[in-house]
Amino acid sequence: MSLKLNEIRKPIEEELKIFEKRFKQSVQSKVALLDKIMYYIVQHKGKQMRPMFVFFAAKLNGIAGEKSYRGAALIELLHTATLVHDDVVDDSDKRRGFFSVNALWKNKIAVLVGDYLLSKGLLLSLENKDYQLLHIVSDAVREMSEGELLQIEKARKLDIDESTYYEIIRQKTATLISSACGVGYASSCGEDEEGLRNIQLFGEKVGIAFQIRDDLFDYGTANIGKPTGIDIKEKKMTLPLIYALNNATKGDKRNIVYLIKNKNTDKKAVKEVVDFVHKSGGMEYATEAMFEYQKGAFEILHKFPKNDARLGLEQLVRYTTERKK
Repeated sequence: MSLKLNEIRKPIEEELKIFEKRFKQSVQSKVALLDKIMYYIVQHKGKQMRPMFVFFAAKLNGIAGEKSYRGAALIELLHTATLVHDDVVDDSDKRRGFFSVNALWKNKIAVLVGDYLLSKGLLLSLENKDYQLLHIVSDAVREMSEGELLQIEKARKLDIDESTYYEIIRQKTATLISSACGVGYASSCGEDEEGLRNIQLFGEKVGIAFQIRDDLFDYGTANIGKPTGIDIKEKKMTLPLIYALNNATKGDKRNIVYLIKNKNTDKKAVKEVVDFVHKSGGMEYATEAMFEYQKGAFEILHKFPKNDARLGLEQLVRYTTERKK
C-alpha cells in the first residue's frame, strides 16, 4: 500500500508550517483587488509537493535554514505564476476543482497576477542576494516557456515523436521539479557543484516519471478509473498514443489521426482512440518507461547519504508514480 502525502511530509511538517505562513505574507499587496486574488489563490493551494522537494533536498547534506524558506517561496511563486498563465493559455475555467483566476477575473487580470507573482519571486531573491537560487529558477522559466511553445508548434501537425515528447515534458514539467531540488540543495550546500548537478538530474527524472503518470490518467486503467480523454480533446500527443501510432498499420494510423484532428470532441471518437491505445499496448509501454525513469531517479538519489531526507525523497518518488489522481 502506497504512502499518503501527509505521511511523507511528517519529517518536514514544521518547516512546511513556517513556509506557509511566510508564503502568505510574501504575496500580500496594498492593492485591494490583488490582495483579494492572492487570498483566493492561497486558499486553494495544491499539495505543495515542490516545497517538499525543496526542504528534503536541503536536508540531504545540511539543514533547512532561512535560505531554504526563501527558496521554497521562490519555487512556489514561480509555480503559481505558471499555473495562472497556463489557465489563460489553455482557456481553462477550473483549477483543482475550483474556478481559475481567469474564469473569475478575466484574462487581462490573470496575466497581470501571474506577472506580479513572478516579480515577487525575483525581488525576494535579489533583496537577499540569493543569486544562485535565482539563476536556477530563471533557467526553469526559460525552459518551461520553450517547452510550451514547442508543444503548441507540434500539436498543429500531430507529428510528435518520442524524442520530441520527452523534450517537451522535460522542459514543461521536469525542469520545475529539478529546480525545486536544486534550489533546496543549493540553499544548504551551495558550494557542492557535483551534488547540485546530481540532485537536479534526480529531479528531472522524477518530473518525467510524474508527467508520464499524468498522461496515463487520460486513458484510464483499473486503478485509475474511467479515462478522461482531455489530452485527446486538446490534441496532445502523449507517450501511450505515440507508441500506439508508431506500431499501427497505415490505415489505422490515418484513421486515428483523423479522429484526433477532426472528431476530438466527439465522445464516441474519443472512446475509439482510447480503445486503440489500450489494444496497441500503449499503456504497458508508457508504464514501463515511467518505472525506468523512477529507477534512474533512485540510482542518483542513492549517491547521497542515507538519512530521513533521502527516505522522504524516495517516498515522494514512489508517490509520484503510484498516485491514483
